[in-house]
Amino acid sequence: MKTLGLDVGTKTIGVALSDAMGWTAQGLETVKRDPDKQDVIPDRLMEIINGNDVSKIVVGLPKNMNGSIGPSGEACQAFAELIQTSTNMPVEMWDERLTTVAAERMLISADVSRKKRKKVIDKMAAVMILQGYLDSKQN
Repeated sequence: MKTLGLDVGTKTIGVALSDAMGWTAQGLETVKRDPDKQDVIPDRLMEIINGNDVSKIVVGLPKNMNGSIGPSGEACQAFAELIQTSTNMPVEMWDERLTTVAAERMLISADVSRKKRKKVIDKMAAVMILQGYLDSKQN
């Protein structure tokens, strides 16, 4: 059984998937999201969940640096509840502070162009969220 990692934004959702052993996270894709339908799970995301033997979902929780949860964190919590209700799978929140910044730095150091970075940044952030979660479970 695999774990799915999500970096949820208002326009896109970065998606990563673990291997069957739960050791490594691989980036899958970035799923487009309708900004006017924040209470709907995109069909493509449901296809990924249903087609990949997913048993658990980890959603990144963007906290403020002081640990408080702002509007984007509340939106991610609402999406996590929506996906848990829709899939009937366990959903866990994972602190994602600075994952997008770290993903951006990694892509810059790999000399990825700005145009290409924009296309993959959410997927990379999802990988970092999921890998952090998987690593915490190994210890």
